Formats: sequence, C-alpha cells, structure tokens
Amino acid sequence: MIIFKDAISDSKDELLSDSFDLKEIDGIAYEADCAMIEIGAVNVDTGANASAEEGDEALEDGAQKVNNIVHSFRLQPTQFDKASYLSYLKGYMKKLTQHVKEKGASPEEVKEFQTKAQAFAKKIVGSFKDFEFYTGESMDVDGMVVLLNYREDGVTPYVTLWKHGLDQMKV
Repeated sequence: MIIFKDAISDSKDELLSDSFDLKEIDGIAYEADCAMIEIGAVNVDTGANASAEEGDEALEDGAQKVNNIVHSFRLQPTQFDKASYLSYLKGYMKKLTQHVKEKGASPEEVKEFQTKAQAFAKKIVGSFKDFEFYTGESMDVDGMVVLLNYREDGVTPYVTLWKHGLDQMKV
C-alpha cells in the first residue's frame, strides 16, 4: 500500500492512500471518492428475546456518521472565505513550485505545472462555495488544504488533493 503524505509541511501529515480509487484530474490533482461510515456503534447480541414492551425502544449507542477519508487520516476541518483562500493558495503554489523544482523538474516541466495549476485553481475558485476545507492532523498552516465536495448526485463525497504536493511512502 502507498500512503500519500503532505510534501510541503514539516509535519508530513498522511492525507490519503492508494486503498482508495484515485483518479488523476487534469494532470495536476487527484480525486478519491469517499463514503459516509458509521463508527462507535456496538451491537451486542445476548441471544435473549426482547420483551414486547422493550422491543421498540432504541438505546443510545453513540454511533456517529463520519466521512471515511476524513476520519481515517484524521483531517481537521478549517474555514476560508474566498479572499483568504486565494491568499493561502498563492503562497502554497509558490512553495509547491519550489518543491517541483527541487525534485529535478526541467524548466519546461515547471512551466507546464504552473499552467495546469493556474487552470485548476480557477476551477476551484469558480465553484468555491461547494467546497469544504480540511488540513492534515497537525493543522500545519504551510501544508496542503484538502478539498471536499460532492458529485453531481449530491450524495457521493470526494476529496481533491494537489498531486505535486504529495510524497509517496510504501507501507
């Protein structure tokens, strides 16, 4: 299995793994569908029959519905207005461009990255109100902000991460 870690932040938070179906988008980002799962529910079957009076009573079991990727990687919710997100994105793209250069990309590859990143950023900003924002577990302000949105069906959540902002670690 491959774990994808934040390449920019000092904390190297784990953000995703290849156990989720990853799709590359526009050569610049990854998307992965999520699912809402229930955690904390404990179903104890004692083998006894419920009495007629108690059969319809439900006990409080502490079950909670969570997004599987957000829960698994302990992503932390954060908030942006459009202006603050644009400010964050400008700084993050500078760091990411430097990271791409440090990885040995040619000047042409860096230019291609910047062109694709700018086009993808316009898509994000164009539908800004549809996104939820998450940081890694450490909440490092220099790290990647994971975007959460819903497919056209309005039910299926998915996350979007910048492809070049991830380092791979084989487990």
